[in-house]
Amino acid sequence: MSDSKKFTTEELDKIKKLRDDNARLIQDMGQVEIEFLVLNNRIDLLSETKEKLTGDFKSLQQQEKDLVKELNEKYGTGTVDIASGEFIPANWLFG
Repeated sequence: MSDSKKFTTEELDKIKKLRDDNARLIQDMGQVEIEFLVLNNRIDLLSETKEKLTGDFKSLQQQEKDLVKELNEKYGTGTVDIASGEFIPANWLFG
């Protein structure tokens, strides 16, 4: 007939455990890969947001420079008291 032999229960249990452990490991590796994808997407979004905010910051800096230049041409060098809206000329500060 057949020369086949049966594994012992202990041997079958070892084979099943290895198969189950392998399947669990593959599943865990897949989960980690998905988490990396999500994290990389988040990093990309943060990078885009950072670039936009950096551009906005540079634009505000330029607006500030332009306003200072405009006000210096109109009033001269000095400071402003935001609370009162009063301009204090620089020569008054040191005079």
